[in-house]
Amino acid sequence: MKKTIIANWKMNPVSLDQALHLAGEIEKRTTGIKNAEVVIAPPYPFLKDIGRVLKKTKLGAQNMHWEEAGPYTGEVSWRQLKHFRVTHVIIGHSERRIHMGETDEMINKKIKAALKANLIPILAVGEQKKLSENAMRLVLSRQLSRGLAGITAHDFKKGAIAYEPVWAIGTGRAATPKHAGIALRMIQKILAGLWKTKKVTMPILYGGSVNSKNAADFISPTMGGMQGLLVGSASLNATEFTGIIKSSSPESF
Repeated sequence: MKKTIIANWKMNPVSLDQALHLAGEIEKRTTGIKNAEVVIAPPYPFLKDIGRVLKKTKLGAQNMHWEEAGPYTGEVSWRQLKHFRVTHVIIGHSERRIHMGETDEMINKKIKAALKANLIPILAVGEQKKLSENAMRLVLSRQLSRGLAGITAHDFKKGAIAYEPVWAIGTGRAATPKHAGIALRMIQKILAGLWKTKKVTMPILYGGSVNSKNAADFISPTMGGMQGLLVGSASLNATEFTGIIKSSSPESF
């Protein structure tokens, strides 16, 4: 299975010139990639221009509204995203849950809209603070069952889950690969129960202070076992982000 490596630029960089330069550098440095799918999710104002320069790298959006048009000031619809060659969309990121008041029910509507539009949803889940395994399971179970309510395994077959413990995002203190592995198996078990299936094959990614030094451990089958990464601040540095891709899928080069 190809590793999915997503660059979530959040509200960065500040200018189009900087964004185009960064996207161009990432595209150039990852041209020979074979075993990983790279996705860049820039801020909305840069989507159109970055979409024009990317050839192999996929274009992602950081969020979307569930309606295709209407009186929703400040929002962007899936129909508008499709004009910019967007293929992936991050839904339910913890920063939107915390700062923008997104609920699991809103997230569910967004996922359904993304699937209807043939966009690949990346559903982000994770606990806000370090918890016991039982408490962590309850949080993930709630987010997954509500976020995927009314959505079958077949519906979500091209989607992915991004496990991002909030306490690790932007702190420089990533979760351990062991913790990521526990979360991976927990998510797989929750989804198997939700969908009444024995095996869950969709990609489950790790996000939270990922860098070129720890990326390989989160991907390693004997450690974290994740099928990809959702990278924040480290993706704003082309050298560092390329290092993450190379260390997480060395057989690609």
